[in-house]
Amino acid sequence: MPPKGKKSGSGRENRGDEEQTDEKLQAVVFADSFETRFSPFTIERPRCLLPLAGTPLIEYTLRFLAATGVQQVYVYCGNHTDAVEDYLNRSQWKASTAPFSLEIIKSASRSVGDCMRDMDAKGRITGDFIAVYGDVVANIPLQDALAAHRARREKDKKALMTMVLREAGQVHRTKSPQQRRVFVLDPDSHRCVHYEQLRPGETAVLDIPGDVLEDHVELEVREDLIDCGIDICTQEVLAQYTDNFDWQLPRRGFLYGTLKDFETYQYTVHTHVVTKGYAARIISLRAFDAISMDMMGRWTYPLTPDFNILPGQSFKQYSRNVYLEDGSTMARTTQMGHQVILGADTTLGEHAAVTNSVIGRRCIIGARAKIDGAHIWDGARIGDDAVIEKAIIGNDAVIGNGCHVENGALIGDRVHISDGIKVSGKHRITRLKRKRGRNHDETVEMPADPQIVGPDGTGFHMEIDEEEEEVLNTLVAGVQDLSLIDDDSISSIDEDSDDDLAAPHMRGDSARSDSFASAASDESGETRQKAKDFHQEAVHSMVDDMAKGNSIDDMKTEFKALILGVNADDTQIQRVTATAFSKRLSQIVEAGKTPKEAVSELIPTYTEIITAYVSSKKEQAAWLLYLQSDLVHRKQGSRILLYLSNALAQDDTFEPDGFELWWNDARSSASEEMVAVRKDTEPLVDALCASDEEESEEDSDDDDDDDDDDD
Repeated sequence: MPPKGKKSGSGRENRGDEEQTDEKLQAVVFADSFETRFSPFTIERPRCLLPLAGTPLIEYTLRFLAATGVQQVYVYCGNHTDAVEDYLNRSQWKASTAPFSLEIIKSASRSVGDCMRDMDAKGRITGDFIAVYGDVVANIPLQDALAAHRARREKDKKALMTMVLREAGQVHRTKSPQQRRVFVLDPDSHRCVHYEQLRPGETAVLDIPGDVLEDHVELEVREDLIDCGIDICTQEVLAQYTDNFDWQLPRRGFLYGTLKDFETYQYTVHTHVVTKGYAARIISLRAFDAISMDMMGRWTYPLTPDFNILPGQSFKQYSRNVYLEDGSTMARTTQMGHQVILGADTTLGEHAAVTNSVIGRRCIIGARAKIDGAHIWDGARIGDDAVIEKAIIGNDAVIGNGCHVENGALIGDRVHISDGIKVSGKHRITRLKRKRGRNHDETVEMPADPQIVGPDGTGFHMEIDEEEEEVLNTLVAGVQDLSLIDDDSISSIDEDSDDDLAAPHMRGDSARSDSFASAASDESGETRQKAKDFHQEAVHSMVDDMAKGNSIDDMKTEFKALILGVNADDTQIQRVTATAFSKRLSQIVEAGKTPKEAVSELIPTYTEIITAYVSSKKEQAAWLLYLQSDLVHRKQGSRILLYLSNALAQDDTFEPDGFELWWNDARSSASEEMVAVRKDTEPLVDALCASDEEESEEDSDDDDDDDDDDD
């Protein structure tokens, strides 16, 4: 490793004026992910241009930077430079009205480290900057993180970088199953003092240096954080990459090296943990699918399909989170399920059935075709009677009549599958093969394999290197599972996620496998998916109705229609109403009102939506448990629980026995968080129970008096 004291690179000649406050906020975007995880789709185009819910990925990243107030953006391209350059030059981001200046940097870089060293040599960065991948989807406000970074930098010039991390959960489907990222943090300084990536099967033992343990009174070991791929960097970060030519990756290179050499150079890396908003990277196909579903479920608001990010888009939202673009058509007998996107000029044939799927523009879906959990990109054609199960179909691909594309199959651009062919979920079919070159890669078209694509087909199964086999299998795995209502739902990224409504102790203790090919989940998975869809849509509808001040009768009518649509049971219904009240009250509090004022807005106006479905003492206890669990992570959740409980008790909506059953339920105190959120309500419950006991004693005395009179 070269000496850290050496200062090389033209970008570091004039760094003395770092205290200036009027410098432009700059950003470096890595448009190339520098790996092959998304093959075969990235053979011809970069990951950042893959369509997420009908919009190229990089659009979400650039919109995030615009919302953050970035004034100058540098986009680094490696492979597919021409494609990225052509797209951006024609985009709104190069227009005179763009919120920032954008420069595309062509480079032979093959890693993030190469890009950083090249940027250092070019000397374009003049102050602190944001480093971000071109596949980030986020609506989180970054102003607090920037302010904390700058304040820290004013006090300590050796504070090099702030990593933006999103609090989520230990098990989370946006995390790579191949890597368990563990951050060891100092809770006072928010400094990252140790970092490890554990692989599956490894014993969960951290090798924390002794001096780290000696130097810190308290440490937090965090495996519940999502690495958003967003770093706030100082110019010195570029210098460190240049001085350490072997650093290629932000975490396993820069972060690990900086931590290892702390005693020598005293450089520090800090964290900013976000607890609100949405932030994730498209690090895998499973994340690609999950974030698409979240967009349709509106957890990424305002980044939803009907926001129409691109000029010329015309999506409109309909019931059950269906989004149709102008010009899309379907037959009268088409069956449209929950969470579907149809692009412009796409047609669905007679008796075709589509659910939980994204279908691009100019697609043709044949008669009686069945599509579930699939991503079908622009110009694809699906034949009559074809079945597509949780697969990805590339641009202009053709799936013949009667074909069956199994869970997990990846069909590349312009591949043609002959009629009647069954495509295994293990197949990744492409027409092209990438050949590595010295300065850039080349692609060549390969002969078709009739055993894979049929006699009239085009394409072959793409073999991958043995070292990538395990990783790719895991990355592909889970497109089927992502739609399930499971503990590691990506929706928990969002502060209002309804997949996190039930605390872990209230859920089934099932850590589901990410196996892509298993058919065992078909029936149970469909049931869970319907339950998830019902919950999300019903909560969204109810919260929206309360926000708009709609009448209780209208709410009940709409809710009843949703209930009948999936034959929802009492437990599902009670969970929806509890979650909706929690969410709406939280929104009102977030808007500036006190919890007491928030409760008075909903009670007694909407009390009937509770009493219509909750009557017995056991149901009241269950409802309170759902409410408590959802309020655990909400702002002033303990005060909301107190005032809502008091309101329900005062108007006799809930009985003291119902409160007592809830309080004594072991699940109500199963975690520190659950205990904390109900603490303020304890005096109320004690008073209710005491009052109830007094009434019972009085009733007993009255009965005794009556008996005496009879004597």
